[in-house]
Amino acid sequence: MDKLAVLKRRLGLSAEQDPLLSDLLSDAEMYVMAYTGRAAVPTPLEGTVVELAAMQYARLGLQGESSHQEGGVSITVDSLPDSIRQVLNRHRLARVVG
Repeated sequence: MDKLAVLKRRLGLSAEQDPLLSDLLSDAEMYVMAYTGRAAVPTPLEGTVVELAAMQYARLGLQGESSHQEGGVSITVDSLPDSIRQVLNRHRLARVVG
């Protein structure tokens, strides 16, 4: 899967945004690997990586805010939506403490 091409299509962006989108995809991959405890992103989670990157793109400029209100429209920002958390949890490696 060409994650960059999929992300650009979803967001309706052109090639001039490629560096930013590549950074967001890389950050999303790192997040998925850290959350699941894996050294690489499993194939079933590639779509989740794209979804996380799209979410981060939509939140640009809202870093550090938990909610935002403008022109009578209020937006609440979840750190990680439950739908994504559920998908990631299915691929999480168990930790053994000894």
